[in-house]
Amino acid sequence: MPAIETRNLTKTYRTYRKEAGLWGAVKGLVRRQYDEVRAADGVSFSIEEGELVGFLGPNGAGKTTVLKMLSGLLNPTSGEARVLGYVPWERRNDFKRQFSLLLGQKNALWWDLPARESMELNRAIYGIDRKDFNQIVGGLSELLEVTDKLGVMVRELSLGERMKMELIAALLHAPRVLFLDEPTIGLDVGSAQRVREFLKHYNATHKIVTILTSHYMQDIEELCQRVIVIDHGRIFYDGQLAQVVDRFSTEKIVRFTFEDKMERDFTGLGEVTERSPQTVVLKVPRAGVAETCRAILARHKVIDLSVEEIPVEEVIRRLFRRELAVDGTAAQTA
Repeated sequence: MPAIETRNLTKTYRTYRKEAGLWGAVKGLVRRQYDEVRAADGVSFSIEEGELVGFLGPNGAGKTTVLKMLSGLLNPTSGEARVLGYVPWERRNDFKRQFSLLLGQKNALWWDLPARESMELNRAIYGIDRKDFNQIVGGLSELLEVTDKLGVMVRELSLGERMKMELIAALLHAPRVLFLDEPTIGLDVGSAQRVREFLKHYNATHKIVTILTSHYMQDIEELCQRVIVIDHGRIFYDGQLAQVVDRFSTEKIVRFTFEDKMERDFTGLGEVTERSPQTVVLKVPRAGVAETCRAILARHKVIDLSVEEIPVEEVIRRLFRRELAVDGTAAQTA
């Protein structure tokens, strides 16, 4: 049985629509009009034990809503879900002891207490043996390089240090499922890299099921082989990250370096994205790469040539802007 399974999971919100002005406010007292927004719309997927899956989508796509339903914080409007065999919104104690939800923009630690004291509270709540607690905190803080910060007030920690403490607190009870919502948001390059290395090591060592949402493609590329892409509450891709470019990108990047420096005309051969007197970078339809290369090699003395895929970050960004359609063909920008 999959560790996580959802079937047609849907969450609908009713929002009050107020007309402008004083008269609109008066009318609202008598008769209110509502709009329905589907934050999650028929979401279905399954995740096996030990998988680390990227959950991608633009702001407002429904990522956090799905995570909150899977962790039992929200009740769905319709549909089904099972996490480790439990229905999350039934909020059974046995289920609560087997997952963690870490929201990058929310604090789980007490602001005016040292991080270790907040963790002590979690130890008492989960009934963790003192010896196990010391071993877990010591091991995780050493991996994250924050051992000397355990006695510092949470409010006095840097953002990166605080996020590392939040991670330790989330993993104290050795959960089997970890939901991570923007764990590196706002972190500097070094702190973000350290968090990624830790998550990769922890997942490989403990085989914990992890769903990761992030707007930083470096997080996804370094940690996730599989991604689920959602927008307007609907999933439109679920598969290997490596296949995203093959499926959705209709172009390739072709880079030429010429023997001499001179102005050249590349009209009709592709979209020029970079150029100098001696080099040019063209964005070319996949089917036209060979023809473009032949044409330029026939006209000019080329000393170096490379053909590259569009970076996955750009492909995902264009998908979110609706410049590509789900069948891989060009689409109109929304």
